[in-house]
Amino acid sequence: GMGSGRARVTCVERVPKLRSAGGYQVTGVFMKNWDPLDEQGACSVDRDCEDAYRVCQKLDIPFHQVSYVKEYWNEVFSDLLKEYELGRTPNPDIVCNKHIKFNHFLHYAMDNLGADAIATGHYARTSLEDEEVFQQKHMKRPRELFRNRFEVRNTVKLLQGADLFKDQTFFLSQISQDALRKTIFPLGDLTKSFVRKIASEHGLHHVLKKKEACSTFLFQSMGICFIGERNFEKFLLEYLEPQPGNFVSIEDKKVMGTHKGWFLYTIGQRARLAGQQDAWFVVDKDVSTGDIFVAPSTDHPALYRDLLRTNRVHWIAEEPPAELVRDKMMECHFRFRHQMALVPCVLTLNQDGSVWVTLVKPARALTPGQFAVFYKGDECLGSGKILRLGPSVFTMQQGRNREEGTKKEDIDKVEPAT
Repeated sequence: GMGSGRARVTCVERVPKLRSAGGYQVTGVFMKNWDPLDEQGACSVDRDCEDAYRVCQKLDIPFHQVSYVKEYWNEVFSDLLKEYELGRTPNPDIVCNKHIKFNHFLHYAMDNLGADAIATGHYARTSLEDEEVFQQKHMKRPRELFRNRFEVRNTVKLLQGADLFKDQTFFLSQISQDALRKTIFPLGDLTKSFVRKIASEHGLHHVLKKKEACSTFLFQSMGICFIGERNFEKFLLEYLEPQPGNFVSIEDKKVMGTHKGWFLYTIGQRARLAGQQDAWFVVDKDVSTGDIFVAPSTDHPALYRDLLRTNRVHWIAEEPPAELVRDKMMECHFRFRHQMALVPCVLTLNQDGSVWVTLVKPARALTPGQFAVFYKGDECLGSGKILRLGPSVFTMQQGRNREEGTKKEDIDKVEPAT
């Protein structure tokens, strides 16, 4: 399963004598990242854990539980709150994979369970054959300050899953080479419907009845899975102080209503304005004043932009890609939401490892705090967090109108030649 509270991660250990599960000795591990004690019994962690245990019983493999509640709080959730306070919309699933699943959990599997690899249920593939994964020796090596420029790196590429609609490389775009080298994705070549068929043939009916594991995408275009179906606004206000402010029309700067905090709204989202019949949409935020700018249509030009800047990009295989280093720019594709169509763009590399992303045509609702995930063909190159946006199409139009206006006035002011 994707996402936090319900990650069902199988840890796979190589024992040639046992020809179970394609020649692997398999151990099941259930990860718990959120403590349901805070809530009013709304959490499904216990039920999910029970489901995972039943799968392991059915397959007759060992079952372990690990808890990363503390690590999740420190490395994922506190970062999420900080992002919201800065007026951004975070993506906890990407951060959770980076820090929890493919770091803490990976090391637990290697060091405590003696595993040679981990297997997760992501729809993704790598450039390594499974056999090659097991030839890689796991070394507890000191984290060098600098990577040795001369070591021959057997770089592993992250590739899209065969089922492009289910592809989950988006969520894996921040994981390290070391982790990728030790991971197999058994679902990478399969479609969702085929996976369901395998599950039913093996009598795993209780998991087939489950809803899509963790795609509880709230109205925030992000899945904080452990929140489940609860009211997202109420949940966030348990952790963040209300920051009241105004909804302001982007067109005439008129105050359209009030809100409890800019962190409750994300760009592109519908804003429910009291007394307004029409739908208005969030197009921008000003954290210094607390204003949220809204526009009166879902495809208003204020929602479209063709330029963004990331933080330092995490490149998966080649850091940074040779072409980008050589030419200082590179054509590729990107997405900033799971399952959105890939958008063609040009990257420009900055001194600090961040990139400017120029889109071939303006995209709707680019959102600071979300990750821009880059692709070349079916390879996922890595990702960077969106920190800055260029001007919207609406702003550019206004600028042009003003310029044309002044030109016209200048012409009118010129004294007629007598």
